[in-house]
Amino acid sequence: MTIEAIIRALADPTRLRVMRLLGAMELAVGELAQVLGQSQPRVSRHVSILCDAELAERRREGSWVFLRSLASGASAQPLGEAVDRLLAIAEREDATFAKDCAADRRKLAAIRANRQEGAEQYFARHAEEWDNLRQLHSPDRLVEKELVAALGNVSLGRLLDIGTGTGRMAELFAAEADHVVALDNSLDMLRVARAKLQHLPADAVEIVQGDFSELPFNARSFDTILLHQVLHFAQNPAGVLAEAARVTEPGGRIAIVDFAAHDREELRTRHAHARLGFADDVMRDLLVDAGYAPTDPIALDGGELVVKIWLGERKGAAKGTSAKRRASA
Repeated sequence: MTIEAIIRALADPTRLRVMRLLGAMELAVGELAQVLGQSQPRVSRHVSILCDAELAERRREGSWVFLRSLASGASAQPLGEAVDRLLAIAEREDATFAKDCAADRRKLAAIRANRQEGAEQYFARHAEEWDNLRQLHSPDRLVEKELVAALGNVSLGRLLDIGTGTGRMAELFAAEADHVVALDNSLDMLRVARAKLQHLPADAVEIVQGDFSELPFNARSFDTILLHQVLHFAQNPAGVLAEAARVTEPGGRIAIVDFAAHDREELRTRHAHARLGFADDVMRDLLVDAGYAPTDPIALDGGELVVKIWLGERKGAAKGTSAKRRASA
């Protein structure tokens, strides 16, 4: 990263707008083209210039290419961080630039709202058969065994199951937690979860409707966060993990069960997957940026797709009594 390359890369109003959008979230080239109202080849040329200047980087996922900013986050270098601060100041001080950026964000919000609506319609159609659909793509028994083992040496305390679906994870861990909150944004899913969890004590499990990008809880509300086969539905995984970190007690843990990176493009349309799994380095950066210290992932072969378990501990002071190590047998 050199100052000359950076100055040249930023000498265009479209690229300035791209950098502000990427500063908020990782985006696909097609999304940028829609927001900017430009052809995809033209946007790709702008992106190439930003990548050559090491202000952004590409990541191919099936037929899609995603972009992320290198001017912010765990991998940011001092010059990149300076660019990020400069653009933030420019948006505050330059009325024209601020107007363009605000319009871009509104267009992006509309695009993502349409996609979210499609995902919600899919959930509503398939709520009853969700467990069966999930078994087509992951060896559930093996995953559950490994997940229990990975989380088993520390009390789960207050557990938040984000995207509970049919409630299977909440049911699995209810006996190991002080209290479980099962959260999902789909009313159809919550109806199924309530049926599955009705045999548990009323004070053991709480069922809540809510969006994983805007959790309806106070900061530091939970000791353990679980996202089981959920994150690949997120248009903005970084934002989801930032929200998870906000509600995690310092010293608390997060467990993410999801697919390793794959090229099954049909899952985007058939099962509303926004992301085709996650590479280990991508997940590591997501966890670090959110404020977690990641550990080595656990890979689970044997299914049509490889499933992985990623764990992280929330940075900060150690938790209280709810995190005491269990006595050895």
